[in-house]
Amino acid sequence: MLPALALAVWGFRLSGFGAGALYFVVWWTLLFAVLPFRAAPDGSEVVVPGQDPGAPHRPQMRRKAVWTTLVSDVVFIAAVAAFPLAGL
Repeated sequence: MLPALALAVWGFRLSGFGAGALYFVVWWTLLFAVLPFRAAPDGSEVVVPGQDPGAPHRPQMRRKAVWTTLVSDVVFIAAVAAFPLAGL
């Protein structure tokens, strides 16, 4: 994350706040894209009353956060590199 932000600030002349805000939006958006991966319930757990029957037994949030960060770095750099092409 920090190398991507540093590249955006020094390489593409974004402000630190602007780069951080854009990275946050990209990361948060991609988190919702990554959440459904491997989230199927295994069918062996007991459903507690009031619990969604489709809720995964092990959501693996740490693994999903790491993947989201890795993918966000690539998407963020691609988006920042496209700014000059769009006249921004």
